[in-house]
Amino acid sequence: MFTIPNQSSVPKAWQEFDDEGRMKPSAWYDRIVDVTEELFKIILLLKGHAGYLADRYNERKESHQELSARVNQAKI
Repeated sequence: MFTIPNQSSVPKAWQEFDDEGRMKPSAWYDRIVDVTEELFKIILLLKGHAGYLADRYNERKESHQELSARVNQAKI
């Protein structure tokens, strides 16, 4: 999972929404929009590169048994 350095929480969030379920205009709304925009920008930058960025050595590394089976050796 990729994360962004920005985050936000809305205290008493149940009070920040109107009867139609939309968030009321406020400083909290502005903050949520800022965080959402940052997340969108990061997604644009990472799109198409997740395979490379999520590739971890520890998950690629062959175990001793896997290597032995692959090269048909009883012991290495």
